[in-house]
Amino acid sequence: MRSTASEDYQRVPRPVAVMPKAFRAGSDTGRHEHHRAQLLFAVSGLMTVTADVGTWVIPEAHALWIPPRLPHLVAMHGPVAMCSAYLDMEAITDLPSDARVIEVSPLLASVLAALAEEPLLYDVAGRGGHLAALLLDEIRRAREAPLTLPLPTNHRLRKACLRLIEEPSADLDLDAWADHVGVSRRTFTRGFREETGMSFGDWRARARVVRALTLEAEGRSARQIANAVGYRSLQALRTRMDRILRGADVP
Repeated sequence: MRSTASEDYQRVPRPVAVMPKAFRAGSDTGRHEHHRAQLLFAVSGLMTVTADVGTWVIPEAHALWIPPRLPHLVAMHGPVAMCSAYLDMEAITDLPSDARVIEVSPLLASVLAALAEEPLLYDVAGRGGHLAALLLDEIRRAREAPLTLPLPTNHRLRKACLRLIEEPSADLDLDAWADHVGVSRRTFTRGFREETGMSFGDWRARARVVRALTLEAEGRSARQIANAVGYRSLQALRTRMDRILRGADVP
């Protein structure tokens, strides 16, 4: 049986090493990092990943690309089956340098499942090597999903983001948020876009959708979810979720 300890995959003499693993609802990995890059695929269930640079949500049929040596924590919302591919960046080029959520095509999902059935020390000139090469091609071709919440480094702006993550229903206008963190409205809006690449309004909308997805995975009712993320109308929340998941609200 293949190991489910991630450290057993960091020095494998192959460019790609694949590890399937299952987690109970409500569990988490603790804060950790890997020597290799990681493609963290949600086979079923939903995960959130937090790091100093941002927060990401990974629903089923999506994966998070995690660069090497990025400290992060993975939390499970409901039971989760995941499949991690650990990649040796010294042997591979042209892959992302920053963390991002990607859509997993049926082909990429099938390749991950097939590689998980190959020996860990697969034949690089045989089926395992061909699957690894196809895996890399599919990662490069994958579409980025708008499920990232970048966090500012400025401590005042970060304070607003962290409060919204904890309390997505907070209903303050821009002036009130600027007052809350102790800056002018102009400084707040300009600094926020410079640091995150998004307007504060777009970031807040995405934060609410991220929380809504996690609550949905935990089995909350539609009304409970809408109230928790600050929407009075279920239809308005569903419309915004659909737009963001389609990429229509990406700045």
